[in-house]
Amino acid sequence: MDWTEVGTLVALLAAGALLAGFLAGLLGIGGGAVTVPVLFQVMTTLDVAAETRMQIAVGTSLALIIPTSIRSLRAHMARGAVDTVLLKQWLFAVPLGAILGGAVANLLPSEALEAIFAAIALVLGLRMLIGRLPFMLGSDLPGQAGRTVAGLSIGALSAIMGIGGGVLNNTFMTLYGRSMHQAVATSAGVGVLIAIPGVVPFVVGGWGQPGLPPLSLGNVSIAALAILIPMSMPTVKLGAAIAHRLTRRQLELGFGAFLLTVAVRFAIGLI
Repeated sequence: MDWTEVGTLVALLAAGALLAGFLAGLLGIGGGAVTVPVLFQVMTTLDVAAETRMQIAVGTSLALIIPTSIRSLRAHMARGAVDTVLLKQWLFAVPLGAILGGAVANLLPSEALEAIFAAIALVLGLRMLIGRLPFMLGSDLPGQAGRTVAGLSIGALSAIMGIGGGVLNNTFMTLYGRSMHQAVATSAGVGVLIAIPGVVPFVVGGWGQPGLPPLSLGNVSIAALAILIPMSMPTVKLGAAIAHRLTRRQLELGFGAFLLTVAVRFAIGLI
């Protein structure tokens, strides 16, 4: 066993976890856009079968989002910024979308999943660089039908990517006149609605597959979670505190640039 390589992998996971936790609190996102590429690189270095490494990265990322989103939600709830009415209306639509998205992700070839991740990361990265869009679709959120379609879409796309849906929900809410602070706070709750049901298809879909890394529960790496969860928790509260004090524009620019880099990295790997 090459202990230098093991130490590098652990350090990589720890750095990804710290950043994911911070972003979960700061932007209301689950941090999956950070942890998925980190986990994918770790699985590649460990020589995990190419046909499963992306599914493991996405499934493990969703599992990590459960505790980070719950902690982020509690921090934002304490400040009274969460739209609990919207979350209650999404109790069915978002989890259903997440289950469907997770099921689709497990059926796709790993290369197709990488391509989808790269494409959505490209779109979300551009969205973050643009910042607040110069137009709105309405002065308030749409009716029940529109909210249901939005919830299903956010849940499905997020589960396919292994993210908490924060960027998608932030865009949806601000396009309909809600403040960014409320959108960020509510997105933490959306992450909970996505991650808990969304991880189930990855556990079931990967159950008993050959070539999984040690200590895996289907396409979820328990070994990676043992490092990611304790390392991500301390920075969630810090991110939530900063979210209510400082402008996030510079951080949005940095995160947008990161997403574009990730999109290019996956695109090059597919060529």
